[in-house]
Amino acid sequence: MSKIAILVVSFGTTYVETRRTTIEAIETAIQQAFPEATVFRAFTSKIVVRRIQENEHQHVDSPVEALKHIQEQGFDELWVQSLHLTAGIEYEQAMAAVNQVRQSFRRVVIGPPLLHTQQDFLTVVTYLKQWYPVTQADEGVLWMGHGTVHQAFASYACLDHMLWGSHHYLGAVESYPEFPLESQRLQRDGIHHVILQPFMLVAGNHAHQDMASEQPGSWQSRLEATGIKVTPVLRGLGSYQQIQQLFVQHLRQAAKGGDKNE
Repeated sequence: MSKIAILVVSFGTTYVETRRTTIEAIETAIQQAFPEATVFRAFTSKIVVRRIQENEHQHVDSPVEALKHIQEQGFDELWVQSLHLTAGIEYEQAMAAVNQVRQSFRRVVIGPPLLHTQQDFLTVVTYLKQWYPVTQADEGVLWMGHGTVHQAFASYACLDHMLWGSHHYLGAVESYPEFPLESQRLQRDGIHHVILQPFMLVAGNHAHQDMASEQPGSWQSRLEATGIKVTPVLRGLGSYQQIQQLFVQHLRQAAKGGDKNE
């Protein structure tokens, strides 16, 4: 009988509560879906890992460390579920670590990030609209994505385009679509009240500082400077059961195939 290890890999966060309601909640959902397996955690951010060690005196494995522990415990099947939203830099780094040990396992299963297929995009767009249905002509919802210099930045632009005409908008902190573009669209569309929420797995530093803070450069402050009323929502995507189950579905679908090294 196979001994299955499931490695759940995410960027991580230093914010304890959002870690519990997002990353931990998804890990629990995965464990419940695959009770025969043992779930392991890894964070790809070295800064997050270091700060958790310093502030909480807890160690979180990097993907390399977690894979070493899985090997040492004699698991013959390795399942990996990425909690990254796109197949960007952090995802590729995690996959590189997996590829280094692939031959050590009889079977390897890789669950893709949240936005992998066209259906994933369509499903996520549907959820965004369902969570905050816009009922007034001057109301809108602005989602703050992280963004990336990797080619995966196009995922954010794609979602923003798919939300076109719904009074839902999606910009990115570190790439296109940039905040000024989304701000101009809000003003052009006559939006006077906007719900502002992170399009990120967790509501971490970007959500608390770059999105919803009194700092002059935050998205909230910049929107309010244009006369738009802002209602910030500090909730990560990973806290929604629909998103949790999408990750479970990705892993379940991947498990139907998987690479066999026999």
